[in-house]
Amino acid sequence: MRLSPLPLAFNQRLRLAEVVPSALRFGWVLALLCKGVLEIGEVCRRLASGVAPAIHTPRVDPMAKKVSAKARAAARKQRDKWKMKRWYTIRAPRSPWEFKKIGETIGESDEHIMGRVYEMTQQEFNGDFTKMHVILRFRVTECVGQDALTTFIGHHHQTDHIRRQIRRYRGKVDDVVDVVSTDGYLVRLKPLIITQKRVQTSIKQAMRAKARELIVAFAAKSTFAKIQTQILDGTLEEELRKAVKPIYPVKSVAIRKSQLLQSGVVADSGKTLDEIHAEEARSDAELKAKKAAALASAMEDEEEEGDDAPSILDAAEAMEPASEKTEAPAEEAPAEEAPAEEAAPEEAPAEEAAADVDHSSMTVAELKELLKAAGKPVSGKKADLIARLNE
Repeated sequence: MRLSPLPLAFNQRLRLAEVVPSALRFGWVLALLCKGVLEIGEVCRRLASGVAPAIHTPRVDPMAKKVSAKARAAARKQRDKWKMKRWYTIRAPRSPWEFKKIGETIGESDEHIMGRVYEMTQQEFNGDFTKMHVILRFRVTECVGQDALTTFIGHHHQTDHIRRQIRRYRGKVDDVVDVVSTDGYLVRLKPLIITQKRVQTSIKQAMRAKARELIVAFAAKSTFAKIQTQILDGTLEEELRKAVKPIYPVKSVAIRKSQLLQSGVVADSGKTLDEIHAEEARSDAELKAKKAAALASAMEDEEEEGDDAPSILDAAEAMEPASEKTEAPAEEAPAEEAPAEEAAPEEAPAEEAAADVDHSSMTVAELKELLKAAGKPVSGKKADLIARLNE
């Protein structure tokens, strides 16, 4: 096929956008490329006929708009959410823990508190440091005033503690047991038995069956409150140990995890919340009274110690040599020796009267005055002053 000549000069370079309006003229493109008329990669910057040039308007940033006065006032009046919040006292279940205080939480309203899960160690709960690896979980189910009442939803042992129990050449027996208490609570218990040496599968099966039988029988005649207490105080674990020990020697037995799957009948036994508040107020009052009494006694002891403490002048007098104390009166009145001798018989009855006085009933200040009058040191405690006067 022969191409018709182009109406343009041969040496004139055409643009690809002008000559090729569509992909149907592919043959023309090849011919023009071979003759060097077209150049690939160039774009025509000449506007098409009848097309008006585009007007570029500057872009306005919406963030650069001037904020109105009303918006600024609204921003200033924005409420502080922390001022709207209040503190709630988290309490353990009524049975068997009698609404014991276990912590505090903060929230705007009761709806924000409901459903929260609070975790704490058993050491923080009852002070047993041997159970610091046990984590207790409580869920808030009701809010009464500033009190958030909870339900015990389970416990678990920390993973690092379980891993430390399992060593080489030891056997591990795990199980999952779902039990129902007498008050309708569905609880899942996971016992863990660690044997002293590796055991066969048949022995593991026997130990697992024995533990399951004991747990199901125990839960069938116990309430949910009793299950809680016996899990946390180790009673159930000790019974499991006694049951599986005849099968094979064990290293440790534990209920490593418990989980509340379904709630049952809530028990009404135990003290009410008002009674608990009254007891707490009474105990707080007694504690304040004891603190006040201790503070008053401490202040009295400090005052007595301040009276007993020697002053600077008394310490200086006590540090003077005895010769300096006796020489000064001797030089001042040499002519008064005769009256002093006459007064000696009169001083004997006065000393006898002083011996009859009960010095223990006198204050420290009065004892110091008597010692000063007798020319004796006034430093020391009350017992020392009395002994010095009795000399």
